[in-house]
Amino acid sequence: MAQLGLDAEQSYAQAARRVVAARTGELFAHLDGLLDIDRPERVHKMRVATRRLRAGLEVFAICFPRKQLAVVLDELKRLAAVLGERRDCDVQVALLSTLRANAGRSERQAIDLLLDELHAEQLGANRRLAAAVEHATTAKLERRLRKLAQ
Repeated sequence: MAQLGLDAEQSYAQAARRVVAARTGELFAHLDGLLDIDRPERVHKMRVATRRLRAGLEVFAICFPRKQLAVVLDELKRLAAVLGERRDCDVQVALLSTLRANAGRSERQAIDLLLDELHAEQLGANRRLAAAVEHATTAKLERRLRKLAQ
């Protein structure tokens, strides 16, 4: 827990603030390149960061105003859902691309059809992810999370 700046001398509330501040920073550090379909690791990392932040907020829930906590948790759940949708497409595209490399001609044609459909789903998921990021930005999610960590 040293990476989060935690030690046994801190109060529970101090630990809560440090965890939320650190996890908020991790989450928003992954925005750059998030919508680049050729860089799916960004989505995966942001999705993991979202889960870690939610877990921290839930563990330390007693330290935060109930209404403010509920609002940010709801926002994080929405963001996590669209990150998951896009991540599912990314994983399926990667798997089919690997299978395609080792497939025969007729199998490649069938895989290509599936890949075309998945790419369309991936683009749709990416549009929904862009909208969710825009919503989180306009809703000032990062600012509200940092305020909780103060």
